[in-house]
Amino acid sequence: MLLKDRLQGKLIVLDGPDGCGKSTQAELLVKWLEGEDVPTSRFRDPGDTAIGEKIREILLNPEHLAMDTRTELLLYMAARAQLWAEKIAPALNENHCVILDRWLSSTCAYQGFAGGFGADKVIGIATDCLERVWPDLTIILDVDLKTAAGRLKRQLDRMEAKGDGYHQKVREGFLQLAEEQKNVLVVDAAAGVETVHKKILELISEASFT
Repeated sequence: MLLKDRLQGKLIVLDGPDGCGKSTQAELLVKWLEGEDVPTSRFRDPGDTAIGEKIREILLNPEHLAMDTRTELLLYMAARAQLWAEKIAPALNENHCVILDRWLSSTCAYQGFAGGFGADKVIGIATDCLERVWPDLTIILDVDLKTAAGRLKRQLDRMEAKGDGYHQKVREGFLQLAEEQKNVLVVDAAAGVETVHKKILELISEASFT
């Protein structure tokens, strides 16, 4: 089967800790897919809708330090539900390959593992709130805290500014999720940009999408 036919209508998520290089890799992946004549749409979660962007501002505002983990979780789910209805579902219906910068795997790692809410509870809420819980493929870009911190050269948002202990739990949460869930794979994102890009292409080319 041609690559174009295999990837049409597929939902692929790039996820991982802050500073792992998701956005850079998503941009490279979309460019590669378009070069292979695969109809492609790219979105970020939360965001990319008018409602989602307002929710994103609330979530990441450094002034909102008192925000509870449950509040975070429900706001992320709300933005996600809107993104699905407004952007993702229409793109998939047009047989686009949809590339997502974060999805449910982030909420499992951040609010579920690091926030202490519990990944199983997160998945349960997602099942009730979302039309689609798991994508066809999730690629976790794994990176150690020191490397990740060195890549964040701007003022940190509220989530990024949480302490090292929190972000170490986030990393552990992503890795545990990859052990427990089907079609969640891990790439060493501490390597160079091109090396990581090539590994992502390998995983996508080898994926069974079943």
